[in-house]
Amino acid sequence: MAKKRPQTKAKRPQLTDGEIPVVGAREPCPCGSGRRYKACHGRAAAHATTELVQRPFEGLPGECDWVALRELVPAATVELTLKEGLPEGVPSVTLATVLPMAWPALRRDDGTVLLGLQNDTASGDISRDLADTLQQALTAAPGSPVQGRRAPADGPRLQDLLAPEGSFEPTVHSGFEFWVPDAENATPEVAASLERANAAAIPTVRLQSVDAAYWCETPEKNHLRWVMPHEEEHLLDALARLHAAGRSSLGEGTRLVGSFRAHGLTVPVWDLPSGVTAQDVEKPAAEFAERLAEALGTDAPLTPDERRARGGLTNRQVTLS
Repeated sequence: MAKKRPQTKAKRPQLTDGEIPVVGAREPCPCGSGRRYKACHGRAAAHATTELVQRPFEGLPGECDWVALRELVPAATVELTLKEGLPEGVPSVTLATVLPMAWPALRRDDGTVLLGLQNDTASGDISRDLADTLQQALTAAPGSPVQGRRAPADGPRLQDLLAPEGSFEPTVHSGFEFWVPDAENATPEVAASLERANAAAIPTVRLQSVDAAYWCETPEKNHLRWVMPHEEEHLLDALARLHAAGRSSLGEGTRLVGSFRAHGLTVPVWDLPSGVTAQDVEKPAAEFAERLAEALGTDAPLTPDERRARGGLTNRQVTLS
């Protein structure tokens, strides 16, 4: 009988970690190990894309306003400055709180790019997901929306793409007409989305006297939501000192009622009487900022009254993200 020839498996070319592309979780790993991607090189990629980044906008100009536009403001836009300049054929890049049909991004017919901020993201790093969407939009065909996807674990973040010295000056809008150059001639689908969005938008105004403070109007009462950059525990101590001393209000009928936590920052919230406008709180907010700076500079232990005030503020915190 003829001898059986020993069978040998052809060797696959071995790839370095930097050359291994992302594939489906149940597909063979491109490295040639014979294991599924999720059990091989996909482990590190999955961990990187799900690990939560507590302060995704840290290091960007206007971090507090990024948080406000992500969580608090219905309709606003900001012109973004790219570190490498605008690509050919892209006249401008604009960040928007929300886009029609909840698109992650849109490249208009004229080549301009709109990047949506208030969208679900695929990983725990909003900055990386937004950067990936922005890169897609810069090369998308004019007149087309961009869909979100899982960003590569080693992909750039917004901090890598945006100019660190660029300004971040939000323009708050009363509605979403900025979606289209000519709202009257929008497609029925976009027009319907525009109508729904406008109906749900809460009137909002950004204060000019202080940074990242937003007045909003609701049927029962008005509010001021103020995103602050200070470390949370230190800020709560300072707010407690002012609250215990009766110096935490923004004028008659107003009161500090608690705070939000959002993307690593604290957002104190004041209730305002329904007749108090944004203009009415400009001066009181500036005066409060001076009192807060003084309280932040104090490191003495909290008094019993201040500890009780701090406990009350802590109990009225709500985490948004």
